[in-house]
Amino acid sequence: MTVRIHPSILSADFVNLEREVGRITAADAVHVDVMDNHFVPNLTFGPQMVERLQAVSSIPLDVHLMIADVDRWAPGYAELGAECVTFHAEAAADVVATARALRERGSLAGLALKPGTPVEPYLELLPEFDQVLVMTVEPGFGGQSFMAETMPKLRSLRAALRSDERSIRLQVDGGITVDTIGIAAEAGADTFVAGSSVYGADDVEAAIAGLRAAAIAAHAH
Repeated sequence: MTVRIHPSILSADFVNLEREVGRITAADAVHVDVMDNHFVPNLTFGPQMVERLQAVSSIPLDVHLMIADVDRWAPGYAELGAECVTFHAEAAADVVATARALRERGSLAGLALKPGTPVEPYLELLPEFDQVLVMTVEPGFGGQSFMAETMPKLRSLRAALRSDERSIRLQVDGGITVDTIGIAAEAGADTFVAGSSVYGADDVEAAIAGLRAAAIAAHAH
């Protein structure tokens, strides 16, 4: 199973984002948290920032939309060139139509689920998506503690995917550290968003390598 590490710039220095993105070239993508102060109680970036990041980043953008009215706004992020655009099931009126709109514009389509959102209603829709993000904290702020009680949801997804030939990424976001990444990997995750455990480290590249090694070790068990 391929392990992907996506550092979140939510924990980076916002004034020097070009430099901060340049520090994580060992990662597989940059995780960009777009928040609107409506769907979640925080405000971060919008399309202009994503467009600039796309222009300066040497690695792909993994855009996570924590915004209301996502059916309307998500396709525009795909048009900016993001490799993957992930939107919340709870914010979408029609998850399938939005996923298809993203794919039509050339990006991968991701579906995000908050900790309390059941996965069962979406299992039969998995072929519409390229990534499913299981939030391991309540979305809105970085630096929160990992919620191990979300792991059964991850296991259900992994079990459902075994019968699906398509390679759908299972992503986790929230409280991912070298201590918790193995728990999520054993439950079936292959794509890991890490914010403060990367950008809070003295050696960012070593932190990415450490996370990758811990996830690979957990998958090998």
